[in-house]
Order: sequence, then C-alpha cells, then structure tokens
Amino acid sequence: MPLLKQVLDKYPEQVKVVFKNFPLRNHQYARKAAAAALAADKQGKFWEFEEQLFKHSRQLNDDTIQQIISLLGLNEDRFKTDWKDPQIDGRITKDIQDGAKAGVNGTPTIFVNGRLLRQRSIQGFQAIIDKELNQIR
Repeated sequence: MPLLKQVLDKYPEQVKVVFKNFPLRNHQYARKAAAAALAADKQGKFWEFEEQLFKHSRQLNDDTIQQIISLLGLNEDRFKTDWKDPQIDGRITKDIQDGAKAGVNGTPTIFVNGRLLRQRSIQGFQAIIDKELNQIR
C-alpha cells in the first residue's frame, strides 16, 4: 500500500480511497483473510492489518492471523467475535458482486472515478487523477 499512501500524500483533498474485498477463489485463505481485515477495522486497524496480510500473503493461515493480532495489539476476544460476524461475510459477498459487475478478475485492481488504472505507478496515478481533476475544473 505504499503507492496508495504516496497518492494520498500528493492529493490529500482530492482523492478518497474506497477499498473493496475481492478474495480470489484459487487462494484458499483469501476470504478468511478479508474477514480478518474487516474485523480489525472494527478496532480501527484495517490498513495496518491489510499491510500485514500483504506482507505475509504466501503464508496466510490461522497462526499468521494470530501473530498479526498480537503485533497490532488487537483485543483478541473482540476480534474473534467480529471475525465470525455474518455482517462481515455479507459485506465480502457484496464486494465480490460489485467487483464482478465492474469487471474485476484479479487483485489488486484499481479504479479512478470508475476508470481502470492500467499503469500502477505514481506517474500512472498522477496522469489519470490530473485528467479527472481537469474535467471537474
């Protein structure tokens, strides 16, 4: 997520990040990891948790999640309750449906005002954001 941070630093008033979950079917732990990040969000630690998930994406399992919980100082009992919350599962299902309608087929996929970002670099972001901002002006 360092690239998104750069974008937010460059456009603090103009850009808002909306994150949608799109756990891939071929990654057996992806949906569980998405639910874990949303559970962490209930304790104000979504982005920190998400960053750890990406760092450990090749070895995601319950032990890794437990390590992240400890690392971030989350309330473990509350986390485990939230992790199993049917509302979180429903949100993930809705995000998947939204992504499928938008043509998402992999992660990460980035849109700027509904337009697919093809060049995932600071220059790519700048080009599409500046174009959108110029249309507003």
